[in-house]
Amino acid sequence: MKFLIIAQDLRVSGTSEGIVSRSFIANLRAAYPNSFIKVVYLKHSKSKDDLDLLPVDEMVVTQMAVKIPSSIKIINKFFWRIFHISLNDVYKYKSYGKHMAKIQYKQFDHIFIRSSGLEFETILGAKDLPILNKAIINFHDPFPLFWYTGSNTKPTGLELFRFQRMWEVIYQSKGCITPAKYLSADMEFLYGGEKHFYTIPHQYEEKIFNLSNNKKIFKKEKKLTLAYHGALQYGRNVEVLLDIYQELVRQSSLIAEKSEFVLRLKSSEYHRIKNKYQSIPNIRVLPGVNFSNSAYEQKYLVDINVLLENGPVYCNILLGKAPFLSAIGKPVFLLSPLRSELRDVISNKSLIGTYGNNGEIKKKLENLIFSSLKGLEFEKPFGDYFELPTFKNHLNEVLRRCS
Repeated sequence: MKFLIIAQDLRVSGTSEGIVSRSFIANLRAAYPNSFIKVVYLKHSKSKDDLDLLPVDEMVVTQMAVKIPSSIKIINKFFWRIFHISLNDVYKYKSYGKHMAKIQYKQFDHIFIRSSGLEFETILGAKDLPILNKAIINFHDPFPLFWYTGSNTKPTGLELFRFQRMWEVIYQSKGCITPAKYLSADMEFLYGGEKHFYTIPHQYEEKIFNLSNNKKIFKKEKKLTLAYHGALQYGRNVEVLLDIYQELVRQSSLIAEKSEFVLRLKSSEYHRIKNKYQSIPNIRVLPGVNFSNSAYEQKYLVDINVLLENGPVYCNILLGKAPFLSAIGKPVFLLSPLRSELRDVISNKSLIGTYGNNGEIKKKLENLIFSSLKGLEFEKPFGDYFELPTFKNHLNEVLRRCS
């Protein structure tokens, strides 16, 4: 069997999409060890990607340095206001499409097109190309942006132009997948219900990462360490948890003596949050680090890893770090809305606090801290949801139904 994967992000750090795209390739190889796998990598930024660690038979890399001509930019200033069509966007899409049009694709049994970020250039660039009729397109996030829960983005004329273009792409494609059941259902509804969106959850495979760089890890200062690594966006509210933890520290001398809460933030809110909690010795707010350092901390130094889903009402995405934390197997504490992807995945509901219910969050967090201090063992919070056999079952269903 021959697979072709067109990817936009295979970075080893700084992005969850790079990590899950790499892991998708690795588990595709594990699921079909005798297959032929070719990757066409349309890089949107310069980066060190350790591509030699990926188990592929052929890798073609193109650095996408899309520079929009000044003439188009000048015309577009007036054009998009009148016609609600961005000539800048069209130029970018055609730049990606030009490279994809050169791919010799007919020899492949299955083709996957993966994108990254909020622009979806590889998917939108495939519009009207013959390769699209044979391709399964992967939506890592909702599209357009106003469909992203927690984004507070309103529909605009330009967004509706992109939406219309994506509509055409979807119906020209062979199939569509997302990493979350809620997202699949929402996208299927948004795009008319005639094109089924299948679900293949995110993956993580440690073998394809060089995690030897741990020079910037924090020093563990307490017996029990809680930690949150990541961004603060789309309604992810870490301050609710920090304020509740602060209450527990004041009320329990044991929690104050034996525990700490460390944050590794990649956020414009870093300085504000650092200043807000700088007087609390049990809370440390640190800047973000690369994936190698972060992975070491979460695997070896942290006792309870915190997950924040989009909120506060609904979360239809699957957090990219979830399969990584599943591979670690340590306890997690999830802060989520009542309707969310991970709430349905984690069977032990004592590990889940609900946005807006501070009493529940406090009780569950306190119980988890005391149980961890006692050395009680926990079952793997995600069960087998991110394991290879589950991935293979999802993948086989998609390949069968999209054949």
